[in-house]
Amino acid sequence: MRKLIGIALVLGIAALVPLYQLWFGGGTSHANTIMVEEGATLRSLCPGLERKQLIPGNCTTFRIMARVLGSGDPIQAGEFEVAAGTGGAALLDLLQHGRPVQRLITVTEGMPAIIVSEKLVANPYLTGPVPAIAEGSLLPDSYSFERGEARAAVVTRMQAAMTKALDQLWPKRSADCPVATRDQAVILASIVEKETGKPSERPTIAGVYCNRLRIGMKLDADPTVIYPVTKGKPLGRRILKSELNATNGYNTYRKTGLPEGPIANPGKASIAAVLHPAQTKALYFVADGTGGHVFAETLAEQQANVAKWFAIRRARGQM
Repeated sequence: MRKLIGIALVLGIAALVPLYQLWFGGGTSHANTIMVEEGATLRSLCPGLERKQLIPGNCTTFRIMARVLGSGDPIQAGEFEVAAGTGGAALLDLLQHGRPVQRLITVTEGMPAIIVSEKLVANPYLTGPVPAIAEGSLLPDSYSFERGEARAAVVTRMQAAMTKALDQLWPKRSADCPVATRDQAVILASIVEKETGKPSERPTIAGVYCNRLRIGMKLDADPTVIYPVTKGKPLGRRILKSELNATNGYNTYRKTGLPEGPIANPGKASIAAVLHPAQTKALYFVADGTGGHVFAETLAEQQANVAKWFAIRRARGQM
């Protein structure tokens, strides 16, 4: 009798060994991607896994092994990358506890709404139309999204981030710049963003424009002239005299005060610069040839600085 029991145990173990090896050993021979919808279960997901040859054996075998040898934790929603050689145990753990694939779309500081829209349209992993995006309503940052997510949902998150940033920054503003509303702060910040590529200059650029607004002096900001022509995209040439003389809501060479709206999506640093501008008496600035600017308090100083800048451009063959 003992001998019979021993033989039965041996046979039973022998039968279980292949299943054990199948469950914990190497599995699929090829990498693949799995999309798991919200509310999916192992039962509902299993047929698709079997068709892709990602599970050991068939659905019934996989579910039994999962129940006996695996965790009873729920399946996560998301996109998962399954590496070649992933066995049943590792696959179940990935679906229950693994990190879904993270995809990012980045809005850089000063990126206009038209380019953001084009990026969203061009992204093959997003779905649905892009809603109309108000200029200046998005906070530049990198945003994660899931494959198949609606473009409108991503835009909503970008806009919510800008609202949150303004909620944090606006109450702490100083009284050094005559912007009366959050919208005005965003408009001026978008100009600051476009005027300099040097983060250290933003507070001083903001200080110059705040000084001009305070005394009723025109802003004379080139980026505001370009915006109606390109909607914020690079102009790629010198501004035409006709564009400097154009009458529209954005040309700050023709009208005093702020333009009618933002000319880009400004980052938090540029908004903060407007709300806390540098203490400066400067009213003018011009490029210095190194990627930055030189500042002046008087028109005579500005004219001398402009002459130096023109000399640099002539030496470079740009004039």
